Amino acid sequence: MMSYDTLRRFILESTNVRGEWVSLEAAWQALLERHEYPPVVRDLLGQALAAVALLSATIKFDGSLILQVTGNGPLNLLVVQANGRGNVRGLARWQSEVPASGLAAQFGDGRMVMTIDPGEGRDRYQGIVPLEGDTLAQALEGYFSRSEQLPTRLWLAADGRRAAGLLLQSLPGEQRDPDAFNRAVVLAETLKPDELLDLPVETVLHRLYHEEDVRLYEGTPVSFRCSCSRERVADMLRNLGYAEVRGVLEDEGVVEVHCEFCNAGYRFDTVDAEQLFAAGESPPGTRTRH
Repeated sequence: MMSYDTLRRFILESTNVRGEWVSLEAAWQALLERHEYPPVVRDLLGQALAAVALLSATIKFDGSLILQVTGNGPLNLLVVQANGRGNVRGLARWQSEVPASGLAAQFGDGRMVMTIDPGEGRDRYQGIVPLEGDTLAQALEGYFSRSEQLPTRLWLAADGRRAAGLLLQSLPGEQRDPDAFNRAVVLAETLKPDELLDLPVETVLHRLYHEEDVRLYEGTPVSFRCSCSRERVADMLRNLGYAEVRGVLEDEGVVEVHCEFCNAGYRFDTVDAEQLFAAGESPPGTRTRH
């Protein structure tokens, strides 16, 4: 039986080749329920969501990994995030009809930014590269080639039902089987998008690597979850300062904040605002910006 919303790690025994497989259904549907996207934009967003789930599994951290693609084309923003607890979220912005293929036509002059935030006040790592390649998978492979010098290949697929991905990496160290990675990639190239979306990982790995000794590890769950909360919005309003919040209340009668990731709405009336700045948290009339 197909196990959706799961990430599975595997290795080819006696080689330096490791892999990750992910299939998203409920998490993907939860994201789509919050925003309506044209099919081309939807599928790119799904591919990106599968990609961050895969990439987050290649590093050990408790914070978050954020993939952001920006450009001056019809599709001007794609941003997705995964954290160490298996939670994913994402959104896209477009301003005109997005062509069906070619990143250059879709994003125009674009760039890709990968940010790893370890959390707990530790320093963030950020890699920035030009957006190159015809597909998102190719662009990510180029990022790893430029920034990580770690041979990495990805296969990504998404539609209105599911998002899925497969990742292969050649780990550093003495190569016990020098041709293993190339052999694994050549076989993976035969995988069709529908097979990636519809087949269980056991079937995929058997079809591709039935002549290899494959070890498949237990899966870890992946779910859609946004990190926004009323408390975080309250902190943001405190940072804006009492005078600015009061100004919005005088003009609008209420402060309304909507999360772009999950479309949740937060309302603060006059009483709420006064409570935010009570107990000397931020003296009236002061303004602090970050």
